[in-house]
Amino acid sequence: MGDWKTTDGLPRRRRHRALSPLREHLRDTFWFAPTAALVLVFVVWSAATAADDAILTALRDAGDEDAVSDLLGIAEDAKTVVTTISAAMMTFIGVVFSISLVAVQMAAGQFSPRVVRIFVRSRITKTTFAVFLATFVQSLLVLTSYDSQRDPSLVASIPLVQSVLTLILVGLSVVLFVMYVNSTLRLMRVAHVVDLITREALRVVANMPLDVSAEEPVGDISAGTGTGSSRGPGASSGPGPGPGSGSDLGPETARIAHHGRAGVLRDVDIARLVRMARQSGVVLRLVPRIGDFVVPGTPVFAVHGGPATKGLRALSFQVSVGAERTFHQDLGFGLRQLSDIALRALSPAVNDPTTAVQAVDRIVQFLSSVAQRPLGVLLHRDRRGTVRLVQPVPGWAELVDLAFSEIRGCAVASPQVTRRLLAGLDDLLGAVAEDRRAPLVRHRTLLTQAVERAVPEAADRAFALHPDRQGIG
Repeated sequence: MGDWKTTDGLPRRRRHRALSPLREHLRDTFWFAPTAALVLVFVVWSAATAADDAILTALRDAGDEDAVSDLLGIAEDAKTVVTTISAAMMTFIGVVFSISLVAVQMAAGQFSPRVVRIFVRSRITKTTFAVFLATFVQSLLVLTSYDSQRDPSLVASIPLVQSVLTLILVGLSVVLFVMYVNSTLRLMRVAHVVDLITREALRVVANMPLDVSAEEPVGDISAGTGTGSSRGPGASSGPGPGPGSGSDLGPETARIAHHGRAGVLRDVDIARLVRMARQSGVVLRLVPRIGDFVVPGTPVFAVHGGPATKGLRALSFQVSVGAERTFHQDLGFGLRQLSDIALRALSPAVNDPTTAVQAVDRIVQFLSSVAQRPLGVLLHRDRRGTVRLVQPVPGWAELVDLAFSEIRGCAVASPQVTRRLLAGLDDLLGAVAEDRRAPLVRHRTLLTQAVERAVPEAADRAFALHPDRQGIG
């Protein structure tokens, strides 16, 4: 990742640019890619039709009737293939759709219902489905272009380029089908699923840079050094001054309530909110956290330093509320999914401690990645460096509780998991600053006490409380 220089000549790390809300929402839908493919195939078919007409016109202008007759014979031979393709593609699409449904059902039952979104966001699944639909529609369009005339001097259309394009799409469909099957099989493996979840969670962390300057017109995000959160005791984390109190932001002059449907706060349009706050000369504070459930009337924004002008009344339209959480700006969603997978694996109905250990591996990886980062509050600044939007995020203690509380309670009967938890907590204790050790020590102590109460034999207790990064191996 490259560096760039500020106006004072000092190097500063280049920031990751976060996905726009629109792009992120489109990735969470399944209809966009097939719809775009259908529109594109109509455009390409129109261009191929124009090319066929141009070829036929050029040959007739040259008086080459033999060439026209040869092309007509080739097109007639290709018609049989195109007809077969048209009949087979819908069956092919049905097979792909059936495989997807079975894979989604198995993943939801084996891992967690939250991992279904991985299948929805899968690029190879969307691409395969879109190309299959495009091939089917293209074959139908080609069949409509065939002329009933067999006389080379009277034929009005010879869909040669269109037929070649259809064959190319068929070849692409076969390649994508192989890739799709491989991708689906990988998504049914727990190691690959937890790896995908961890990578998306780490991407959220990477989009929270440590420097605090931002180019507001392009919507970059800057993270401030905040301590404190609206979540109560234990939420503060990281050194440095925090803008959590009203005196830091100026007096609170108004609150903007949510007026849309009830649901989970998925994300906010940071670039537009910063721009609106700068134009009104105020500081906005996001009251709920990304991932909170909001209902109509819930305060969403607090206005500091100035009145809520008419333009700020539209602030509620800059938030996205949906049925489920997304990774876009939600720092804790990755841990929630990893914890769910571990809990499902530790349930008596599944009893798969090895899967729980794999989830704990990734939980430790995620916490290690945020161990040295300031948490609790994000500050979003305009181009002049003035704070315009304050966004609460989970603090260090909250992330640790989310990572270990539920798993610790269910892991007492599984020495493989308790050994891995102790090793992970010890690794984290060696990686964090002194002011972040308390929640880790608390969870380690509680886990030790729970095992001592639940395991009667001293030898078994000693074995279960021996830290091991592989659990039992």
